[in-house]
Amino acid sequence: MTSWFIQKFIDQLINKLYKPKIMKQCNNCLLPETHETITFDKNQTCNICIDQKIKTKNINWSNKKKELKKLIEKFRGKSDYDCIVPFSGGKDSTFTLYYLVKEFKLKPLVVRFDHGFYRPNLEKNVKKVSRKLGVDILTFTPNWKVVQKLMLQSLLEKGDFCWHCHTGIFSYPMWIAIEKKIPLIFWGEPSAEYTQYYSYNDIEKVDEKRFNRFINLGINAEDMYLKMGEKIDKREFKPYTFPPESELQKMHYQSVCLGSFIPWNTEKQSKIIMKELDWKGDEVENVPKNYSYEKIECYMQGVRDYLKYIKRGYTRPSHLAAIDLRNERISKSHARKIKKNFEGKRPPSLDIFLKFVGLSEKEFLKIANSHRVGKVKAYSNVSKKGKKTADFKSWSQIGEMDKKYSKNKINHWFKKA
Repeated sequence: MTSWFIQKFIDQLINKLYKPKIMKQCNNCLLPETHETITFDKNQTCNICIDQKIKTKNINWSNKKKELKKLIEKFRGKSDYDCIVPFSGGKDSTFTLYYLVKEFKLKPLVVRFDHGFYRPNLEKNVKKVSRKLGVDILTFTPNWKVVQKLMLQSLLEKGDFCWHCHTGIFSYPMWIAIEKKIPLIFWGEPSAEYTQYYSYNDIEKVDEKRFNRFINLGINAEDMYLKMGEKIDKREFKPYTFPPESELQKMHYQSVCLGSFIPWNTEKQSKIIMKELDWKGDEVENVPKNYSYEKIECYMQGVRDYLKYIKRGYTRPSHLAAIDLRNERISKSHARKIKKNFEGKRPPSLDIFLKFVGLSEKEFLKIANSHRVGKVKAYSNVSKKGKKTADFKSWSQIGEMDKKYSKNKINHWFKKA
């Protein structure tokens, strides 16, 4: 305990002397001013840290669990399945499924949206989890040729190629809810864990309002169809379109986060699923090994983080260190060391991604830099390269982009820019 207070004193001293050269940072968790929804109080503490105090001190979680039980009993046995659990196989959806089956003995329909980049260890985890828990799984894999075009278009529009993933994960299970007449849908963590689109004081319904607020990057499926400006069957966009509210209201649906009813703790929950379900973590590009439970499901995660670094000046290690700082698991000096050692490295997965969207690295960097936020400096080259993960050679590279298509797209974009 004494060493902790000494380290806290050193951190406070360093904090007075240390002035970020590029961006303002939270005095508590070190998240920068370029983080989505972030604001600071007079002490330069961010709104996300402040909201975490609501989570730990102001919420009666015992009463929340009673609310959860009441909600479950309202829908139990009314359909072929008690609820839907949207599921990637990552830590949050796996814990959500585990908790609902073990704690409440529910019969869920597990719905997976295959974004195209699931990793071998992830698929092994899914097999183990499904067999140990005894659940039905429905997996949907969208048209790859359309996915490629959507990745390129959303990269051009928003500097984020994951539009198809963001929208598909949140909209497709809702269509299945309507089709199968299953009105109760359980998601994992609330967004208040990481951003301030909603506070822990809010009732966070996973509905169309939330979907449009921050899931779809401000581009709905109709917008994307028009922006692409080509002859693609409109039916291809249905998996990325949130169902009409009127259709969902007909069955009096409830789409909620489990983390609105129980206190969310990813580190603790990861240990539970590792022990109870033999769920295994994995190494992720440019992420410290001790966070092996984090974002193991996608082999394009390294590219996504790399884009974030170029656009916002920080990446996943900052986010993970921020969580640990709020929970007093690490010191600020250690957090800064994590960021210094892991952020900004070129991920090996970038080579695969460039083939998928038909870009040169120079074109990729030009597009990424055009989406920079605030005080982030232009990032045109990289001196450090991230190392390949052990399963890198198993990542599928099938399905390269037609270079003629991508060339026309980026030429048009460069002219507009």
